[in-house]
Amino acid sequence: MKHIPRKRFGQHFLTDTGIIDQIVKHIAPRAGDAMVEIGPGTGALTQPLTEHLPQLTVIELDRDLILRLQMHPQLRVVQGDVLKVDFAALATELQAAKLRIVGNLPYNISSPILFHLLDFVDIVQDQHFMLQKEVIDRMVAQPASSAYGRISVMLQWRYAMENVLFVPPESFDPPPRVDSAVVRMIPRPAGSFAPLDQPLLEELVRVAFSQKRKLVRHTLGRWLEQRQFGGTFDLQRRAEEIPVDEYVQLAGQVPAAPAPA
Repeated sequence: MKHIPRKRFGQHFLTDTGIIDQIVKHIAPRAGDAMVEIGPGTGALTQPLTEHLPQLTVIELDRDLILRLQMHPQLRVVQGDVLKVDFAALATELQAAKLRIVGNLPYNISSPILFHLLDFVDIVQDQHFMLQKEVIDRMVAQPASSAYGRISVMLQWRYAMENVLFVPPESFDPPPRVDSAVVRMIPRPAGSFAPLDQPLLEELVRVAFSQKRKLVRHTLGRWLEQRQFGGTFDLQRRAEEIPVDEYVQLAGQVPAAPAPA
């Protein structure tokens, strides 16, 4: 019986075998990999991956799909919401130092998934995701471009990223109304990024981009005053004009928020 895609799960199933082959080549699975697939769906990418792997862990929320996946002898099925999965615990269960994570991410929650995975970047070898092309454009965007924003800063702080493949709407069933693409995300090696209080950097960047058309003295400037920042920072710029490294350096200089009374 054919599975009917569910809108509430943002399901668009990949059906183009040529595109699937290209994705698998970019992932380059090897027998010893501890690989995790997010949202395997009807198994379009899952089956080709299992041809290279003795076991594949999949994370799926749709109960109807889970019943089918559990019948596959090479799959270890994790039932539940990916946003609640502890990937560090999963790596321990798999006895793996590093995970390789792949998937055709649901478009309606792709950004939350990326930010959730940022919490586990230290135990990730690499990530290959199919996403809305517009999201990937924002992920890899450079300063002074319209696509540059909060997600650009937060992900470029910890990952080297590359758009490796364009995927047209007709590659899916049902076809989405947007173009898609595949991104490769490789965590930056230790020593190549500044260790920071991640929630503080997230708050700083969120404040800076809260009013993109205004100079950051109206947003970030006030936030820095509240934090009693005593350093110097050029606030006569828009948020999209400030490079990732400058946001990171600033976050390293900002005093911690005072404890509540």
